[in-house]
Amino acid sequence: MALSPIERQSSLDALRGFALLGILVVNIIAFATPYYGTGVPDPMAQSRVSHAVMVGIALLFEWKFYLLFSFLFGYSFTLQMQSAERDGKAFVPRMLRRLAGLWVLGLLHGVLLFHGDILTTYALMGAVLLTLRSRADKTLAKLAVGLIVGTAAVWAIIGVLSVLDVDATRDSKALAEITSTLTAFRSTPAGVIAQHVEELKGVWVVTALMQAPTALAMFLMGCIAGRRGLFSASSPTAGTGKLYTQCLIAGACVGLPAAVAYAYGTTKLAGTPWDLLGLSLTLLTAPLLTAAYIGGMQLLFRTRWGRWWLGVLAPAGRMALSNYLMQSLVCSVIFLAYGFRMMGRVSPLDALLIAFAIFAVQTVVSRWWLGRFAYGPVEWLLRAVTHWRFSALRTEPKGLAS
Repeated sequence: MALSPIERQSSLDALRGFALLGILVVNIIAFATPYYGTGVPDPMAQSRVSHAVMVGIALLFEWKFYLLFSFLFGYSFTLQMQSAERDGKAFVPRMLRRLAGLWVLGLLHGVLLFHGDILTTYALMGAVLLTLRSRADKTLAKLAVGLIVGTAAVWAIIGVLSVLDVDATRDSKALAEITSTLTAFRSTPAGVIAQHVEELKGVWVVTALMQAPTALAMFLMGCIAGRRGLFSASSPTAGTGKLYTQCLIAGACVGLPAAVAYAYGTTKLAGTPWDLLGLSLTLLTAPLLTAAYIGGMQLLFRTRWGRWWLGVLAPAGRMALSNYLMQSLVCSVIFLAYGFRMMGRVSPLDALLIAFAIFAVQTVVSRWWLGRFAYGPVEWLLRAVTHWRFSALRTEPKGLAS
């Protein structure tokens, strides 16, 4: 069953909504426990259920959904170019203002709410994409593959070197840092901000060696897809069922087995060199599983049941930036000293259920908001920076198509 033109436009927003859910599932674990990513066993995650939840998150969510969001960022980049062309405006100044606004939002987000912010990275890599926008699709594809392979190779080398350099005191050092982190996040709002600033000093290493190059790679692939109108209502032959099926097959045959190896390494072998080697493998193959998510969701949206999900997810995706920041704000109130100080006091299953509850509320609120306003609140502000003028926020309901 084919999608109507309006539904094909909305499918892009629905994919953003789907990505929002996946990002929240990963981020909420980082809010819920200071043990996340340290390789030290979490006392709140020792039951079989907790272990199964962490395996599931590693298998299905980690390193996949920020890639999906990155792909959609690259796709939207082409839409921004087309918008500037229609308006008869210079694209580069407009995009530079947008990226600057995104960077400021990301900096505030990282300092006040969540040190794992991705917006500043998107702003910087968006500037790189801006310089590459005139390159041919083939060149962009080669560069994207090179970035993915190169990033995986770097972490494979780090994993091999770590085999030769085993630090017997690593766990005790990590435990001391965990204790310090937990104390800071539970102390006062000022303590939370100070801890965020401290962690931001070191997060650039992971950003430079992992998130930035892989995000840029997906920007480039999204840009190619945007040029070819993968989700465009005016391109009835783009995004055919055959293409989406091929994405599913590639993800199932290559991406999923590698994700299983990564999930085993990051849970059973956490803190060992094999953990890093599993990370290298998933960095290499995660884009294929991300492509499978895209293909699977697009095929789902063509079904009667999938059309219902399209209607649920699309409003949340239309105001993805507002919802992303709101997710961090709500999690900060629940887990940090801004509110209930629940960090270290909930199980992975509880955190997962909280994530689904937050997102469910966001789907309802997003639909309500967009029934009365043209843009999400943060989207409206970023649009004003981009166009250097304020647009009307309130509007008559006109449906949920993009």
